[in-house]
Amino acid sequence: MLKLHTKELATLFDHMLDGVYLIDPDTSRILWCNRAGFQELGFEKREILNQSVLSLQKDVQGLPQWQEVRQVILNNNSYTFVGRHRHKTDGEIAVEIITTHFTLHNHLYFLSVARNINNRMALEQDMQSRNHNIWFALNEASDGIWEWELETGHVFFSPQLKKMFGYCPDEMPPTLDSWRNNVHPDDVETVITILQDHIQGRRSHYEAEYRLLNRNGYIVWVHDQGKVCERDAQGKPTHLAGMVQDITERKQLEEQLQRLASHDALTQLPNRRAGEEHAAYLMAMSKRNKTPLTFAVIDFDNFKDVNDIHGHQKGDEVLILITKTLRDRLRSSDYFYRWGGEEFVILLPETELDNSLIVSNKWHQTLKKIDWAEHNLSPVTISIGLSGYPTHGDTPMQLFQSADRAVYEAKAKGRNQTIVAQP
Repeated sequence: MLKLHTKELATLFDHMLDGVYLIDPDTSRILWCNRAGFQELGFEKREILNQSVLSLQKDVQGLPQWQEVRQVILNNNSYTFVGRHRHKTDGEIAVEIITTHFTLHNHLYFLSVARNINNRMALEQDMQSRNHNIWFALNEASDGIWEWELETGHVFFSPQLKKMFGYCPDEMPPTLDSWRNNVHPDDVETVITILQDHIQGRRSHYEAEYRLLNRNGYIVWVHDQGKVCERDAQGKPTHLAGMVQDITERKQLEEQLQRLASHDALTQLPNRRAGEEHAAYLMAMSKRNKTPLTFAVIDFDNFKDVNDIHGHQKGDEVLILITKTLRDRLRSSDYFYRWGGEEFVILLPETELDNSLIVSNKWHQTLKKIDWAEHNLSPVTISIGLSGYPTHGDTPMQLFQSADRAVYEAKAKGRNQTIVAQP
């Protein structure tokens, strides 16, 4: 019987065309590799040994993800991973890695065999382009493809879709729960209802926009659409297929545009349009619940002098400082918005005028506590006019106009005070 010594075993491994790596599971360090393991990547052996396997791998990022992969390997006798290895010249090599684990002298090791599959990938792509053009085009044009076999519950997830979820190819079980458990809890009921409506014939197709929870904690907005593609002899759906597009960037842009459209760029408060919409909502709630609602219109005193003497930049700083100071004094139910120029509105739901006057006087006292000398300014004050539902009207505009008249009365009486509008 042939007996091989350590040096002869090393020679035997060096004749293998596949790269072989001995890895420390805890640190991800490469403890040993054969000749193909470093030459295939353009390195010297000394450049590979004791380096983290993560330095070679382009599809596993950081130790947290390595720990997740490590656990999957430990849970299986054999783990197959398709990814990309870095070449020393900054290129990449497609590899199929089969990893097993074993214990020697009470120490756990991973043994990985990495096969260069560049040629195989090229052949597969050629086959796809020649024989499966439509499928390949869909697969490449979308961020993920799925197919659901209703009778067995088996769901096919394309590699791109698994990557969107943050999973490796062998990790994601082919079940509906693998998808459903990653849909945002606030969206899952709506999405499932739309899907069931299509299966039961109440919708011509399935289409939904919702949030996915990536396994790494990221929220991914997706546009998901599909349709029944096969039925049995009785016309009952048996298969559904669809595709998923990552629309996170579009959603983020929409949110930015929506915020720009509804918020004042300087103070970051809601603007007049957003304020009027919210005022109409609060008025409707007050009428329905028979509760009071106060409008507080605020105008800065002698603000033109600040701009003329110190410049508009200093004027902007004053606007930001005072609005932030007042905003910090409000309840979560109050609504603060910029009407225009140096005029602002605070809506106080479920608040009687008497209580609003007490609150307003506290605002004046709060502004007195600002160290205006620190800002190289004389104290800046505000005049406030108050009006309330139902005393001063039953529309937001009527309440605003009453409070606005009260502001001018406050200014006429010496500024830096609050006046309640006449009924």
